[in-house]
Amino acid sequence: MANNYHVPVMLQPCIDGLNIKPDGVYVDVTFGGGGHSREILKHLGPKGTLIAFDQDPDAQANIPADDRFVFIDQNFGFLKNNLRLKGFRQVDGILADLGVSSHQFDVPERGFSIRHNADLDMRMDQHRNLTAAEILNTYTEDKLHKIFGIYGEVKNAKSLARAIVTARLEKPFTDINSLKSAISAYIPKGKENKYLAQVFQALRIEVNAEIQVLEDFLQQAAEVLKPGGHLVVMSYHSLEDRPVKNFMAKGKFQGEVEKDFFGNQQKPFNVITRKAIIATDEEIAQNNRARSAKLRIAEKI
Repeated sequence: MANNYHVPVMLQPCIDGLNIKPDGVYVDVTFGGGGHSREILKHLGPKGTLIAFDQDPDAQANIPADDRFVFIDQNFGFLKNNLRLKGFRQVDGILADLGVSSHQFDVPERGFSIRHNADLDMRMDQHRNLTAAEILNTYTEDKLHKIFGIYGEVKNAKSLARAIVTARLEKPFTDINSLKSAISAYIPKGKENKYLAQVFQALRIEVNAEIQVLEDFLQQAAEVLKPGGHLVVMSYHSLEDRPVKNFMAKGKFQGEVEKDFFGNQQKPFNVITRKAIIATDEEIAQNNRARSAKLRIAEKI
């Protein structure tokens, strides 16, 4: 199959969702291969601005030569402060594509893919200290159980955690093959790829603090969007989709929407997509990454 690195998922629904004004200021917080950014630039006039975030140094090879484009090499969990440093207090639209870049999967040494042997790294930001190896070698059995159960939705998370803690007594985990061999007895027959993908997802989310970063981002997006501005978020699993859905609908991640003394709802957004937008069968046939994508759009009140 062709490399999907430059094939952005649900490109047209994302662009439509942003409701782009030619002289507006827009933010692509997950620049990656730059596919969405290049399309946004096509819709901007000479006075428009696009600001893109990406903490992965490899993404910088895709920066377009365009005076309207501003690149910030930071995690989008620091959205508000970085926009202010560049002189932007409010913006007209924000796009987040929460999927791991195909490029990160395709470069074996990054340790994201179950297909290759490599160091157990999984850091999106190479300046972070925590790696997948450190989690496997130092976390308690109870903590590993929770990570695999919650972040990976692994059914036998408890016995998996025990197997890891037992195996590392003999020798520490260093690479992907050492992990695979230590847990081979716990992988369901015929479901090897799905099971390993769940284990890797759990480790990746923990390494990169993905859920906390997402929640921080959503709260800051509500602060920096102008009234009428659009927030467009694409997620790929329920752990991401749930906080996005809840925050867009209620302005919080758990519980019901808060009301003031007069019974008026206190929330930053009106939801534009009652149901998540999903990719067409045609797109999924051309780009397998689109299969699990869910797109949600909200407008700042």
